[in-house]
Amino acid sequence: MTLADCDRVSEIRVRGWQSAYRGLMPQPYLDGLSVTEDAERRRSLFTRAPAHMVNLVAEDPDGEVVGWACHGPYRDGERLTADAELYAIYVDTGRFGTGVGQALLQESVRRCSAAGHGRMLLWVLRGNTRARRFYERAGFAADGAEEASEVDGVSVPEVRYARALAG
Repeated sequence: MTLADCDRVSEIRVRGWQSAYRGLMPQPYLDGLSVTEDAERRRSLFTRAPAHMVNLVAEDPDGEVVGWACHGPYRDGERLTADAELYAIYVDTGRFGTGVGQALLQESVRRCSAAGHGRMLLWVLRGNTRARRFYERAGFAADGAEEASEVDGVSVPEVRYARALAG
């Protein structure tokens, strides 16, 4: 990923939230998401990202960014652990089911394994059955950890998934 990719990544991310989280988060919150504001945030995060944070993009044959993933060490509160974490993965909603997400996830898993991480963890909304099936097909399983965040006064429960990495 480059700084120039941030606008497209934000478009993919915001449209992904609006599609995947419909019915799982308050609709006014989803409707209020701004690609422009997210892109500003993404540029700021990208320019000051620590070296351990890896941003990947997938491009179509014409060079258009069609997906984004971000990974690094697992965050346990303020502490980074020896495990890896998939922080985010989003695919252009028009490219669902085309293998873009699978390719991004496989590359993140490959890189985390090569870096010597023993496990990869991720958080997914409990009600996001499509994403949960996607991760399960890739060898991830819920490990029993759960937490909830609050979005516009509504509790949004997440479950943690884990997968052992080769290495």
